[in-house]
Amino acid sequence: MAKWQYTKGLHDIGNGIYAYLLPTGSWGWSNAGLIIDGEQSMLVDTLFDEVLTGEMLGTMKNATGIGGADVTTLINTHANGDHTFGNRLVERAEIIASKAGAEEMTELPPEAVAQLMRNAPNMGETGKFLMEIFSGFHFDGIELRMPTRTFSGALDLKVGDKDVRLIEVGPAHTKGDTLVHVPTDRVIYTGDILFIGGTPIIWAGPVKNWLKACDLILGLDVDVVVPGHGPITDKAGVRQVRDYLAYVDQEARKRFDAGMPFEEAARDIALKEFGKWSDAERIVVNVYSLYKEYRGVTEHPDMMQLFSKMAEYRKQHQHHHGCACHS
Repeated sequence: MAKWQYTKGLHDIGNGIYAYLLPTGSWGWSNAGLIIDGEQSMLVDTLFDEVLTGEMLGTMKNATGIGGADVTTLINTHANGDHTFGNRLVERAEIIASKAGAEEMTELPPEAVAQLMRNAPNMGETGKFLMEIFSGFHFDGIELRMPTRTFSGALDLKVGDKDVRLIEVGPAHTKGDTLVHVPTDRVIYTGDILFIGGTPIIWAGPVKNWLKACDLILGLDVDVVVPGHGPITDKAGVRQVRDYLAYVDQEARKRFDAGMPFEEAARDIALKEFGKWSDAERIVVNVYSLYKEYRGVTEHPDMMQLFSKMAEYRKQHQHHHGCACHS
């Protein structure tokens, strides 16, 4: 896959298909896509704030003639702000999301994130962690433009003469994850079903839906896979994410059955080759979500508690892995 460098900006996949990448792919640094045919264009996701989204749309306009006012359709692959908070800048587009995805967008609106970041300096270690991961973004004054059309299951669309298929695979990463498949070009945009080179995070689960989503992608005739975070990949990248999820599920299950609390289990699981990925602290949320799944409960997670546990994990991890000897 070396023909696409992992550099910030617009990457031409060919035949009117583009990926917009934001290294490093860590917290909030997400990817988007653009599909153009004839008079029509489809944007796949916006970015975490209006500054980044405006910059992206300007880059797209310069390269392709399609800017924010020209996009005919916007797909939000899921509810997270790093894929939706720039929606207002795509002012004329029909915005499509899965029904579950659209409903979830109301749960953490931009003003709530802005308020959280204003409070972060007074929140001890958790606040430090939040500032470390989110201080590069500008949340003030964002108004979220919500989807104007929703679907469940699958939805077949056209961009000019190109067929585009939306496939709902959530709940997995979030409650309403959607894949965007362009069959004739053998390209798929996966949203956060794939984090490449970064640790996936299970906000919703069940994990079996996520594994099934990976298997679905592996079964499609696709050559180019554009993840929600990280470099453009192919099926090898899909297999790695699948391997991580299957491994953590297997390891968490053993510890759950042995009666180990979730935080302890998260610290106890050896990350092996996955330890090289960024954001290893997400294992805390993953084990928490898996435990919830094993218990058959669907309670709403206490987000601040999870962020504080991730902050602790990251601190310990950095401490242990400060030397060049880390595996």
